[in-house]
Amino acid sequence: MKLINFILLLLIVPFITLAQQAVSLEDCYDLATKNYPLAKQNSLLSQKMDLEIETLSKDYLPKIDLNAQATYQSDVTQVPVKIPNSTINPLNKDQYRATLDINQIIYNGGLQEVNNKIKETQTKVQQQQVAVNLYQLKTRINQLYFSIFLLQERAEILLAKQEQLKSKIAEVKTAVKFGAILPASEKVLEAENLRIKQQLSEIKFDKKRALESLSLLTYTPFEENVNLVKPISNLDTNTANNRPELKLFDLQNEQIEVSKTAISKNNLPKIKAFGQAGYGNPGLNMLDNSFQTFYMLGLKANWNVFDWNKSKTEKEILSVSENIVSTEKETFLLNNNLQLQEMNNEIQKLQEIINTDLEIIALREAVLKSSDAQLKNGVITASDYIVEFTNLYETKTNYKLHEIQLLLAKANYKTIQGY
Repeated sequence: MKLINFILLLLIVPFITLAQQAVSLEDCYDLATKNYPLAKQNSLLSQKMDLEIETLSKDYLPKIDLNAQATYQSDVTQVPVKIPNSTINPLNKDQYRATLDINQIIYNGGLQEVNNKIKETQTKVQQQQVAVNLYQLKTRINQLYFSIFLLQERAEILLAKQEQLKSKIAEVKTAVKFGAILPASEKVLEAENLRIKQQLSEIKFDKKRALESLSLLTYTPFEENVNLVKPISNLDTNTANNRPELKLFDLQNEQIEVSKTAISKNNLPKIKAFGQAGYGNPGLNMLDNSFQTFYMLGLKANWNVFDWNKSKTEKEILSVSENIVSTEKETFLLNNNLQLQEMNNEIQKLQEIINTDLEIIALREAVLKSSDAQLKNGVITASDYIVEFTNLYETKTNYKLHEIQLLLAKANYKTIQGY
């Protein structure tokens, strides 16, 4: 039983490995968003916000201060008149006091809530800026992904070309053996086969170098034989703009509005309760020249009724900041629409080129078929055949190049659009 399970495992593992080597463009996006060092800032910013809010909440807990002082005065308060049958001792010039002071905010105009909101919106803005920076990786990933995909497709075309050439070499060898074709024809075909091997070798190293760059962006190692999946070419040009920059502009405006609210609340009345307990000489009774305990309780209100229009000016500054954000958003949308228009024109151009490529391929295949018959009958040389053979596969390569350029243009369109 164990032997059967082991054999089954050996059969299954290669399929699992091959499946693991298939990578899509969306996979690369996800890997970069998850693994790129900048992505770690989101959790750090949340942690920082929690600590800041915790710090702010402590400002609304009772403040407890322990104070002590000892002084020596050059003079003290004295009663200027003498009271019959009574003796009032003058205060000591050395005086001592130790107090425990407690202050508690009762009402501060709702500043605690608005300060917490400021920290929350500030964190959202910073996190969205991280999202914007991460999103910009998409363009670089698109370039690398489709460069590798093109190399992958070129390799497949060259392998198909090589297989067809090997078949033709076998035919020519037979023809040479029976004297139907000159031996030099075989040499010409063999030289072309070596050139294909050389091209495959170049593609191998170019792909390796591009994969290393993609690995650095996604922080994920890729094997050399990784299979990049052909992206779906569907494109909806009527989809609404979903760029992360737009959300960033909205969050910046939200942060400005919260700051305006904080300015308004900062001018509201503040009420505090306070208490003091102490021990000293003298105490609260200044006529009792001895050490005494004492305490004091009370309420304190503060209201800045006139701040020389400071709050008004601060709000005007924030309004200017809102206008700046609006102009930045307007500029971004203008440039974004220009990019979409340019990319849309590029897509239409490539679609027309591809349609022409298909027509050229059909014509080249017909010409090669005719050249193949002519070579067998000795009408043309192997060099003439190789010219038409190469022309066909160059046309197929151009077709693949244009097809992948179209896929790249559509991927870039989606990226510019925010998807």
